[in-house]
Amino acid sequence: DDVLASVLIDLSQNASLSASLEVGDKVIREMGKVARLHRRTVQQAGLLVLKSPDMPSILVETAFISNPAEEKKLRDAGHQGRLANAILAGLRKYFYTNPPPDTLIAANLRQQPARKVRHVISRGDTLSEIAERYNVSTASIRAANKLANDRIRVGQTLNIPIFSGG
Repeated sequence: DDVLASVLIDLSQNASLSASLEVGDKVIREMGKVARLHRRTVQQAGLLVLKSPDMPSILVETAFISNPAEEKKLRDAGHQGRLANAILAGLRKYFYTNPPPDTLIAANLRQQPARKVRHVISRGDTLSEIAERYNVSTASIRAANKLANDRIRVGQTLNIPIFSGG
């Protein structure tokens, strides 16, 4: 059925977009530690390469070569290395909190015991802020607590899945 196929592709693209935004946020946070950022939030673009329904994708702009000062930094091997390491650190943070099934990262994390952390919801808490505080994904918190969505209640206790990888 064409309608079903269209719905499934749309759901897959939405999940991929959500993952892309999350990995992009991790990369931006790490890059902000080594470079001046023009924007501290993930920007979206309608590029076809960024709309893959089967995997997260990001496009990283490290500088504007039309800016002489930024171009000079891009020519510096040390700066290039710091940028590369920041991108790698962001990717690692994402993939260690969201390991793809049947990968070495997932296998290693399964073998390593998770530290048990419990978090009691306070007024003003959001699932995304809690995930950021513990450096885990909202999806992993939802899965660990069998939550259907991001709604939480004051006084509710959440199990936070903290892995020893990454």
